[in-house]
Amino acid sequence: MLMWFEHLDFAVILLQIVLIDLLLGGDNAVVIALACRKLPPQMQKKAIILGTFGAIVARVVLLIIAVHLLALPWLKITGGLLLLWIGFKLVGNEEEEAAISSDNRLWKTVLTITLADVVMSLDNVLAVAAAGNGNVVLVSLGVLISIPIIVMGSKLVLALLSRFPLIVTLGGALIGWIAGSMLVTDPVLLRYTAHLAYLHWVAGATGALLVVGYGVGRGMLTKQ
Repeated sequence: MLMWFEHLDFAVILLQIVLIDLLLGGDNAVVIALACRKLPPQMQKKAIILGTFGAIVARVVLLIIAVHLLALPWLKITGGLLLLWIGFKLVGNEEEEAAISSDNRLWKTVLTITLADVVMSLDNVLAVAAAGNGNVVLVSLGVLISIPIIVMGSKLVLALLSRFPLIVTLGGALIGWIAGSMLVTDPVLLRYTAHLAYLHWVAGATGALLVVGYGVGRGMLTKQ
């Protein structure tokens, strides 16, 4: 009877981890789709699989050191700026890829997916680590279950991108929002800004406007 309750407890905690990952990881599906949209159709599946593998490995490593990692000063500032740069690249509609080989383009996409997942996971890994009560095996299993589901979501977004180009702009706005919001929660800035109630919203909106503005500006230049 005791063993049954232990298994039930294990299952409940695992379900919590999967749900947290899915609820907080929906934005990752958008990034995966945006990163893959310029690849030839036959290479998109390969990029998603390789990028997901890299994301799983990186996410597990992050989970192991999450508590110590998130307390480091300047980490979220660096992560926010890196995510802004990724957002600029994804919405910039840059055609320089035509000049490079398909293999190089594939690995650039895989790297973008992995980097974006790592940066965007800085916050939710802490929630997952807490839900897993420090059990690395349990947390890792939860990640292995949830990330493939996120990947399936990215395939759906990828299909929608070809029909509704506006989603690219909305995805860029989401990335910018996350970047701006993350940046101002760094311990270095919180010492001076913790009393500013709406800073999180202002920073998120500013990040979204920056990425969308960059994408619109690039689009206007390419049409000239």
